[in-house]
Amino acid sequence: MIVEPKVKGFICTTAHKTGCFESVKRQIAYVKDKEKILGAKRVLILGASTGYGLASRICAAFQCGAATLGVMFEKEASTKRTATAGWYNTKAFEQEAKKEGLYAKTLNGDAFSEEMKQQVIETIRTDLKNVDLIIYSLAAPKRTDKNGTIYQSVLKTVGQTYTNKTLDLRRNEVTTVTIEPASLQEEEATVKVMGGEDWKDWIDSLANAGVLADSCITVAYSYLGPELTYPIYKDGTIGKAKENLYQTSLNLNQIYEKQGLKAYISVNKALVTQASSAIPVVPLYLSILYRIMKEMGLHEGCIEQIERLFRTELFTKQPKTDELGRIRMDWELKKEVQSKVTKNWDLITTENLREYADIDGYWEDFYHMFGFRYDTIDYQEDIEV
Repeated sequence: MIVEPKVKGFICTTAHKTGCFESVKRQIAYVKDKEKILGAKRVLILGASTGYGLASRICAAFQCGAATLGVMFEKEASTKRTATAGWYNTKAFEQEAKKEGLYAKTLNGDAFSEEMKQQVIETIRTDLKNVDLIIYSLAAPKRTDKNGTIYQSVLKTVGQTYTNKTLDLRRNEVTTVTIEPASLQEEEATVKVMGGEDWKDWIDSLANAGVLADSCITVAYSYLGPELTYPIYKDGTIGKAKENLYQTSLNLNQIYEKQGLKAYISVNKALVTQASSAIPVVPLYLSILYRIMKEMGLHEGCIEQIERLFRTELFTKQPKTDELGRIRMDWELKKEVQSKVTKNWDLITTENLREYADIDGYWEDFYHMFGFRYDTIDYQEDIEV
């Protein structure tokens, strides 16, 4: 099959197997070029197939030499369609890990479910005995809880209507978007899906099963963003969920203090991901941010950021945190970065888009997520999907 990108709105419905393998190999090569880390040895990654979760798995394996157990929710290929990018990414990772003699097993299914939690526990008992690092990197639009209730997350403001510039991804045009405020029910549902309840459920389940190592570390990834995006992010429904995630880290540290468990929130930089592409206003902000941070030599992708997190913070005696105890990886909020971003935001229009934003860089990262636009790959070649 000759595989071409099919983009609908903010999602690509196809993925290129060879391109996804290339993406993973490049990330592994980046990590292997860095110094080894004395860190975790048995790692569970929840949300292991793309973005920050995949980068964490790569760093754990190829930087720390760890055995990794991943949980993903992906689709394999059929006669009519390609597999999802995360499916190919995981196959590529497992292939490369096997070459190095590293344990790498992946369970595919709903990470929110009790069934998956029990499957993971049994796998840890059989293969690893316990885990000393748990990465929580789930991004999902809905969640079914223990009682069978389905909660749907929404990307909305809280309390008031919000209007601002945005990027029409279909036409590369700067337009205006108006976002209506969420209902109380929608707020609560978003917290259920994207907050910390499931993270705590995972830690509780693992602890009760006796498969947490002493002095275990767990990290959940979060985002804060600039004032510019506060109404739709920090002060919106997602922000409510992220605040709940933060409160969960405090609760976990308190509950499991005697076991020596450390629960951290890592506040990361905005990047083009399948999740961020869906948020109004954010793609335009991202394309401006990319231009500024690249010009300043501060730009990082997922793998650069997580490698830095692992090397400089996570396995030190005392990771550097802000006044709320969060690890801050988000160089994007440096004053000198944001002052330039704000200036470009005020000036940007469709006509001067490429002058003030790195729209080509945005789309390059977008297509790379699905294995497309790598200069070393012949995309006219017929491949097995």
